[in-house]
Amino acid sequence: MLPTALRTHAQPRLIRRTGAALALAASCALAPAPASAVINGEVSRDPDGLRASVVRIESTQGEICSGTLIARDIVLTAAHCVMHQAGYSVVAVDRAFRQRRINAIAASMHPDFVPGTTPEDQPGIDLALIKLAEPLGGDFQPLDPRGGAINTGDAVDIAGFGVVAENRRNTARTLRQAHLVSIGSLQVANRVTVVTDRRRLAETAGAGACLGDSGGPILRGGRGGYQVVGVVSWSSGAMRQDKKARTACGGFTAVTPTSEHTGWINQRAAELARMPSGASIGATRSDWMAKPGRR
Repeated sequence: MLPTALRTHAQPRLIRRTGAALALAASCALAPAPASAVINGEVSRDPDGLRASVVRIESTQGEICSGTLIARDIVLTAAHCVMHQAGYSVVAVDRAFRQRRINAIAASMHPDFVPGTTPEDQPGIDLALIKLAEPLGGDFQPLDPRGGAINTGDAVDIAGFGVVAENRRNTARTLRQAHLVSIGSLQVANRVTVVTDRRRLAETAGAGACLGDSGGPILRGGRGGYQVVGVVSWSSGAMRQDKKARTACGGFTAVTPTSEHTGWINQRAAELARMPSGASIGATRSDWMAKPGRR
């Protein structure tokens, strides 16, 4: 089962609250060509590309999320991806595109995150860090989460292991990436940055997050110089949709900007780095969340 973080019912709510964001979108420069196919994303086939930094997170409950290595044994993701009492593992892809699974031994959600809420109704900060049982080797490249603010009109990339459509669950577990643009900030239950297809601007379906992309990175830069500027929290479908086939994918992607939370990310990453590596704690343990620094 894939996480329900990206929900169809979020779409009407977001449309009601995006007047300012859409006004900003109207002034954004359009890409000269359509975005390529996360939804409408290209499969990442470069052995030196994002497969070295973006990982898949799986739980013993069968849910899938995405995340980013910010150290060889620490993953940045969304808090709602690890809020359940379950066992978690991280799947990384080596240069030969072989999958390597490593157990998680601890996780730390942002202290303001409120478990039990849906991502679009979350009043806190949808960020978490995961500590791996062992560090990944030189085949993998951690990314800097201090990529700076996301300004309106900024071109960004999205990457994740989610599905290409809600009704195509068998397409998950493949890393895809796409080009998006920021259309500004949005205050819902908390404040998020909204990114969307650079050409369609969410008027009709285009590139964006879908089920399984939660926790994945929003990136600035390019090969050899990517920086993380945000983490995918939830998404909403395009404004113009067939009422009989509504989807929460391919329209607006709501992002938690990392620049506003670098202090917490750095502090918790340092604390997790000091934890000894070792075998994963059991899936039946209810106390696997890292305790230091939480309130």
